[in-house]
Amino acid sequence: MRSSSARKAEVRRKTKETDIAASICLDGKGASMVDSGIAFLDHMLELFSKHGFFDLELKAKGDIEVDYHHTIEDIGIVLGEALKDAVGDKKGINRYGFCVLPMDEALALVSLDLSGRPYLAYDVKTPIDNVNGIDVRLFHEFFYALAMNSGMTLHMRLLAGEEVHHIVEAIFKCFAKALRAALDKNPRGGGMLPSTKGKL
Repeated sequence: MRSSSARKAEVRRKTKETDIAASICLDGKGASMVDSGIAFLDHMLELFSKHGFFDLELKAKGDIEVDYHHTIEDIGIVLGEALKDAVGDKKGINRYGFCVLPMDEALALVSLDLSGRPYLAYDVKTPIDNVNGIDVRLFHEFFYALAMNSGMTLHMRLLAGEEVHHIVEAIFKCFAKALRAALDKNPRGGGMLPSTKGKL
């Protein structure tokens, strides 16, 4: 449900596998309260919140005794829905966002378009397949779910990197910065929709 007075949204999703509630304010200060049951993912979402200046609250219960797949993917779904609701009519926003971000030896590139046409191009190869018990391929599932449910065209690429923690952290921070740029209002836009089609 979107707030009428600000770019905020709350989303709840409950299935037999997960129960997730999230709220986001797109024009926040980077405050977060995150509890997914997966410590490393909590850390990444806190970084996303901090570096994008999004106020984020998220509570998730999932069947992590099976594996982390359902929980990580469903959090992507919920965050995608929340972003779509919170951004509203998109009038006056930049629409496009781009960032190249270093994290020590890792270098990430993210480019996105709040186009309403969901797509993910994910070129992130890591030297090992695991970080703190998480199959790193699940971050592809996370961003795929987020892109599909937010209506975002999202390109993510790792330009350099050796340490898997640094790689994943660079991707999340870079995504936060690119999304912040896309969501910011352009004073020269006159509050108009940034599209010649008249619809996003």
